[in-house]
Amino acid sequence: MKISLEELNLLVEKYNQPNFIELDPISIPHSFKRKEDIEMSGFLTSVIAWGRRDQILKKSNELMRRMDYSPFEFIKNFESSDIQSLEGWLYRTFQTEDLIFFLTRFQEIFSKQQNLEEYFKTFIAPEECHYSGAISRFKEDFFLPQPTHRASKHLPNPLKGSAAKRFHMFLRWMGRKDENGVDFGLWKSLDPQFLSCPLDTHSGRVARAFGLLKRKQNDFKALQELDQTLRKLKPKDPAVFDFALFGAGVDGIL
Repeated sequence: MKISLEELNLLVEKYNQPNFIELDPISIPHSFKRKEDIEMSGFLTSVIAWGRRDQILKKSNELMRRMDYSPFEFIKNFESSDIQSLEGWLYRTFQTEDLIFFLTRFQEIFSKQQNLEEYFKTFIAPEECHYSGAISRFKEDFFLPQPTHRASKHLPNPLKGSAAKRFHMFLRWMGRKDENGVDFGLWKSLDPQFLSCPLDTHSGRVARAFGLLKRKQNDFKALQELDQTLRKLKPKDPAVFDFALFGAGVDGIL
């Protein structure tokens, strides 16, 4: 079925609403007010955002509790004695060992950078009209001290073919200037017109059914194709159609 722009916009209007937040992973960063806490809770939640949403929310909330509901300060002041408070926390293949690597690495980064936005924007190339390259450079730098650490599998590399669904979702949260109060629009260093609509098995299936995507694999090339299609429909805010693709899947329209 070929979907019209009007029909897409109706789906966006239906799902880009405050009541969307409650059962979505974005509810975790919405429980904070400080920019640095929103960033870090959002990033850590996005890293484990695969599988059942209720389990993602359960484990993310548990992690925030173990970090005393102050993730940024917990990371900045992280000591070996804090490891005990994290023991036993895991989500599927993301183990305690991976979490500790992430926290200690961010602690090193925050000794030099003010916050996560300041760190990420060092990887943005002004000549690029997407953030996939920045994501790849972010990963390379993040794992520079230990490039073969087992935790490296939890961050994507788009330039090696990944669609980087969860990272692009996080960037949507941080970069979209959303009038309805769902996405935060906190990162002024991101240009919404260059954001990508998160692509995975579910959104890819809906996008193909709607006639928005032809490539069969859900990879970086498919993401580029979807980018081109959605930017023609809404040049200044293409990532907003994530709500339409998600909504159609949830409602069983397809």
